[in-house]
Amino acid sequence: MAQLWGGRFTKETDQLVYNFNASISFDQKFYAQDIRGSIAHVTMLAEQGILTDKEKEQIVDGLQGILKDVQEGTLKISDKYEDIHSFVEATLIERIGEAGKKLHTGRSRNDQVALDMKLYTRDEIDSLDELLKELLKVLLQIMKENTETFMPGFTHLQKAQPITLAHHMGAYFEMFNRDRSRLNDIYDRMNYCPLGSGALAGTTYPLDRNLTAELLGFYGPTLNSMDSVADRDYLIELLSAMATIMMHLSRFSEEVIIWNSNEYRFVEIDDAYSTGSSIMPQKKNPDIAELVRGKTGRVYGALMSLLTTMKGIPLAYNKDMQEDKEFVFDAIDTTKGCLALFTGMLRTMNFNKEVMENSAKNGFTNATDAADYLVNHGVAFRDAHGIVGQLVLYCIEKDIPLDDMTLEEYKAISPVFEEDIYEAISMKTCVDKRTTIGAPSKEAMEKVIKIYENYLH
Repeated sequence: MAQLWGGRFTKETDQLVYNFNASISFDQKFYAQDIRGSIAHVTMLAEQGILTDKEKEQIVDGLQGILKDVQEGTLKISDKYEDIHSFVEATLIERIGEAGKKLHTGRSRNDQVALDMKLYTRDEIDSLDELLKELLKVLLQIMKENTETFMPGFTHLQKAQPITLAHHMGAYFEMFNRDRSRLNDIYDRMNYCPLGSGALAGTTYPLDRNLTAELLGFYGPTLNSMDSVADRDYLIELLSAMATIMMHLSRFSEEVIIWNSNEYRFVEIDDAYSTGSSIMPQKKNPDIAELVRGKTGRVYGALMSLLTTMKGIPLAYNKDMQEDKEFVFDAIDTTKGCLALFTGMLRTMNFNKEVMENSAKNGFTNATDAADYLVNHGVAFRDAHGIVGQLVLYCIEKDIPLDDMTLEEYKAISPVFEEDIYEAISMKTCVDKRTTIGAPSKEAMEKVIKIYENYLH
């Protein structure tokens, strides 16, 4: 169990201590990023004359061979090594000999792990962004198909005013669109290369940090070597962004669960995304939505864990920081899985349009428009509010919507009502006269849909 850092030590590390200290069980996840960073590093070393071109070629060929063999499964990452960096370096030395020992020239594991984590995080931000974009495409398609699918809008889980399914889906489009924006912000803020910072104080080798940054697609090098190895802000930001994504998915899942209930029947979830009961044959359970809702707490936990880990750490690198990886890896996998499954569930979901419209009518969502009708016919708003309250009470007693009252029944409560009340309180009228941008009318929604289409293309 000889370590690459073993020269200072006279005793073997106790196995339990070694296992506690080791990170290879989880940091092997970024073997490809580690090799990519090493190739950029030795390319720069050769450009600076620190390595010969022959040494560079040997090392690069060796690293590419290791990458290919790991990807093809012919080389297994062994837990006899402490971390992925040790595995790659030791395997390289085994394969190419003396030149492999020069791989670590001008570099510390501190700046190496900082680089690997940034490269990995950057790749995963791209993956998350693609999954969000796919979800937005599904939402946009539902919106385009449902600009005249009327349903109740809610406040306090009480039916409030009529909207359309397109308008409701548009609210989630805005949420997930902001999530993409947050990811892009994090990418821009983190995209500076820590390699060349050494353990904390740089190195005496004449490194070209600008070249390394350029080779790896960064905007430039980081400007403080201590912060470079001690910074985990970008991971905290990513966990925060993923917690927000999960919160949005959880809110949406809660609505799907409510809409799928016997009382609502707004949606029918495809068989592929639901299950039955082991004893109740009538059940169709919204399992994916419930699991997404449940897994939200897992991502929240990762965020709180890393914040707690980082809160008392002095500069520069400390071993506590190794705790970042498992939290982040698990949260990324969880968020990606939830996005993919939720998108599939939404894409295959059927909306019961007639049930939605009847729910809007029977919930008196057009009561505000009945009051507006009276105001437009010269009744003071406070009086109109009282008259419509009487209408609603009457309808509740008779178990009918406002739309089903006869004109005589209307006039018995207020003589101001005329035949045109029916047009004024129809779902279509209630929705379509709300034409300001952001409102639910077909006219307003089509403008927004056009903006969203341009954004996604």
